[in-house]
Amino acid sequence: MRMLVVDAFTDRPFTGNPAGVCLLDEAADPAWMQRVAAEMRHSETAFVRPVGEEFELRWFTPQVEVALCGHATLAGGHALYETGTVPEDRPIRFRTLHSGVLTVTRTGDGELGMDFPAAPPEPVDPPEGLAEALGTPFSWVGRTCQPDLLVRVADETAVRKLTPDIPALARLDARVVIVTAPADPGAPYDFASRVFGPAVGVDEDPVTGSAHCALAPYWSAELGRDTLLGHQASRRGGDVRTVLRGDRVTLLGRAVTVLDGAFRA
Repeated sequence: MRMLVVDAFTDRPFTGNPAGVCLLDEAADPAWMQRVAAEMRHSETAFVRPVGEEFELRWFTPQVEVALCGHATLAGGHALYETGTVPEDRPIRFRTLHSGVLTVTRTGDGELGMDFPAAPPEPVDPPEGLAEALGTPFSWVGRTCQPDLLVRVADETAVRKLTPDIPALARLDARVVIVTAPADPGAPYDFASRVFGPAVGVDEDPVTGSAHCALAPYWSAELGRDTLLGHQASRRGGDVRTVLRGDRVTLLGRAVTVLDGAFRA
């Protein structure tokens, strides 16, 4: 089987978020897919299989299958276009088990746009242990349907300097914890974030598309604009452009292939 490694939400190798993309010819055993994801050791590995004119898409971390993943969807769409499996002027329709049909389209300037469900966070009381796990003050906490926690802190500096207690975060009732703040004055983006997911086997995710399903509606409401640019301030870093459209959000970014080979196991 053909296996690619694609850096997503970036136009330069070794930045953004790497994802494995396994191009399947036929259905595969989920237990085997989980072992492949554990072998690849990326935050997610995508498994793509043609189904008529559409494609089945599933995502696995090294530990579990997840219901939604943005960067591996971007990587999967990029792989199908780059390998010539799908013409560049044709939208890609991905069937997923838990998130419906997700569409990826190549724009005229080479970006990929993904049509995702919005996941606006609802305000909640901070769960027990959150303050100790983060080790920094916060001003607002919300929960999404995914279910993720979104935590607003004072400023971008607080986001960048965060050194959370990862085992303590893993004990919280959340798929991932998203920490965010408005961008520093003069920054070329609108908000900054970092994403921690030890509960699903990813201590810190470099750039998280699915988190922007929550960040987009939150910051669009705060800033009064439907089109925003988010920067995920991980060590690798990456940018996600968001366009809120009611209960859907378009996530836009670029991707680059860093490895293309055959998976033999």
